[in-house]
Amino acid sequence: MIVYWKGLVWILTVACVLMSASYTMLIPFLPMYLIDELGVHANEVNMWSGVIFSASFLVSAIMAPIWGAIADKKSHKLMALRAATFLAISYGWGAIVSSPWELLWMRCFQGFSAGLWPACLAIMTASAPRDKMGWCLGIMQGGMTAGGVLGPFLGGVLAEGFGMRTSFWIGAVGLAIIAVLIAVYVKDTDEQKAARAKGGDKKKTGGAMELLRIPVIQRMLFAAGVVQLAIMIVQPILPLYIAELQGSMDNIVMVSGIVFSVVGISGVIASPIWGRVGGNVGYRPALYAALFGVGVFGVIQALPESITLFVVWRFIGGLFAAGIFPAINALLAENTEPNQRGRVFGLSYSAQQVGSVIGPILGGGLATFASNQMVVMSHGIVLLLLVLMLYLKRPKQPTQASGGELDEAQR
Repeated sequence: MIVYWKGLVWILTVACVLMSASYTMLIPFLPMYLIDELGVHANEVNMWSGVIFSASFLVSAIMAPIWGAIADKKSHKLMALRAATFLAISYGWGAIVSSPWELLWMRCFQGFSAGLWPACLAIMTASAPRDKMGWCLGIMQGGMTAGGVLGPFLGGVLAEGFGMRTSFWIGAVGLAIIAVLIAVYVKDTDEQKAARAKGGDKKKTGGAMELLRIPVIQRMLFAAGVVQLAIMIVQPILPLYIAELQGSMDNIVMVSGIVFSVVGISGVIASPIWGRVGGNVGYRPALYAALFGVGVFGVIQALPESITLFVVWRFIGGLFAAGIFPAINALLAENTEPNQRGRVFGLSYSAQQVGSVIGPILGGGLATFASNQMVVMSHGIVLLLLVLMLYLKRPKQPTQASGGELDEAQR
């Protein structure tokens, strides 16, 4: 088992890199795909982009908990394999669409296919030793971040040299590789095999409503959604804010890409470190520290009038941001049985999808009635309010530094 989990973390990290890169090398360029390949008029592209972009989030918010429940009853490996295969099909479908309506249906199918990241988390947390869980989750989060940095660069190069349809095909190949890795290497845990042999004992695993009654699960799901909302609140206005700082729209696509990548680079550096910190001092204190740090620097980054200082503060904030989701995921895993992980990570993914829908709407509205600078600052303010709420709602009794079973009072 020791050899297996050590190999598994790197197999799943490779899958995370491919998963994130395949997504990010396509989604940022959807408006150009609509105009250049599908013939959408420039006056209508914003409407179509918004609808097509949100469609996948809305469908996946519904489907992720359902797939998670099925994964717990049947097989985490099977659900991961399903998601990877369906996503590969969706990217291939995206390469052959001929109208915005077809692209919309493709994005809905992508949302229906949701569940690869929650399934990977469930597989890893069920296989890793308790004292190594934070490190493993940090490594995987680093892989997701690395793919997010690599993806837009690859997407831009492929679109420039070969056209965007090629990017969709490459994305399909990336997901197919993930499916092969999962099929060949990943194994279901003994607990899942036993549960499947008994027909999926619901009393043992607990349903989604039972999980939602656990206070710590409630807090972490709320935190996951709010963090994603805070991330996405800046997305609609960031290129415009960067243009304000540099005083022109010159090379704004390239400059925006660099600014986006800065947070990803700091995340790749810091994610494994935060995983170890959580394992040593406790995931709850690590979460508080990460949220507080990114909240403070989220406010600070809105103060300078220099784009250089803006990038510096974003980089430092990214070092703290890298610790948030590994800590949330570890706390979710520590407070659930292995055969509940599919459900709980599906619920977390659903909460994040809801945040991804609400965040851009709030950001756009705030920019309309206030300013782009206020939107950037609100990113940090939201996270400072979140860490204050989590601290005030913390368990009344101390918990073990690296996890352990909690009674109801501690939760």
